[in-house]
Amino acid sequence: MKSNLDLVNACDNFPYRDDDPDTYDKLVSSCYEFVVLGSRRTVGYVQPWVVEKMPWGKNWVVDHDKKRLFPYVEGLSPDKFSEQSQVIDETLRVAREKGAFEVLEKWRNELYTVHGPAQLIKMERSGSPLFGIVTYGVHMTAYVNTRDGMKIWVPKRAKGKTYGGLLDNTVAGGIPTGEPPFECLVREAAEEASFPEDLVRSNARSCGTISYFSLRDKRAGGESDLFQPEIQFVYDMEVGEDVVPKPCDDEVADFRLWTVGEVQEAISKEYFKPNCALLLIDFFIRHGILTPQNETNYVEIVSRLHRKLPFPTATAM
Repeated sequence: MKSNLDLVNACDNFPYRDDDPDTYDKLVSSCYEFVVLGSRRTVGYVQPWVVEKMPWGKNWVVDHDKKRLFPYVEGLSPDKFSEQSQVIDETLRVAREKGAFEVLEKWRNELYTVHGPAQLIKMERSGSPLFGIVTYGVHMTAYVNTRDGMKIWVPKRAKGKTYGGLLDNTVAGGIPTGEPPFECLVREAAEEASFPEDLVRSNARSCGTISYFSLRDKRAGGESDLFQPEIQFVYDMEVGEDVVPKPCDDEVADFRLWTVGEVQEAISKEYFKPNCALLLIDFFIRHGILTPQNETNYVEIVSRLHRKLPFPTATAM
């Protein structure tokens, strides 16, 4: 049985400099900084073994002394972000053809945006952990207030998906380029849970964000120890007892309606996808279920659910 802080540590597992300066400095100093020209900001960390295996072409500058890398197209001004996006796309496609990285075997044909002062560049979703960029998603908890107390709709992930067979939040998904968070939620709710659009638009409530910095493991698909800093837009939706989610795509095996106690027990036994456990801990905090009176590590947990990431984040979505 894991404590709530154990679960936070398992997902937000990139070291903190204040807690372990030696481990932090050793890891960060070994990485290459991924820089976007025109921004002059580091937007991700790249593992040195990724740098060794990536088929960098002529349109990349890879500085092994300064441990910095960035796409560069001769003759174009550095604020030509579309050209930099094209360089990244071409490189990832070559890497995929060569079988350089397992993570690219799950090619999504879906773009993620690298954010900074503006929406800077775009890259194939499956390639994002190779560059360690900040990614964004939406997560919603649908719950029912019954005579017996609150109950939560919990889906089980399909066996063929990453983290196959683990439990998830009611609705969740990554935010692709060009789609606002709420519109992403509406789409995912229909695809994953068969929730009608008007139900979600009328009842889903925005509840802020959580953020964490993960070192991926094999369950995420592909190589271990890739960097995954993430920000999740959080939503709640209270529904009536007559509303029953149903799988609509191949991502969800089934749904079950559980009491808060059943969900807490499953979380402590690590039956949930790691980041989904954090979303539910946040849900319990916001609904007064997890309090300073019943959680010794309350302040630490609340702080850790909102990690300040070392890269620029979106000013607008």
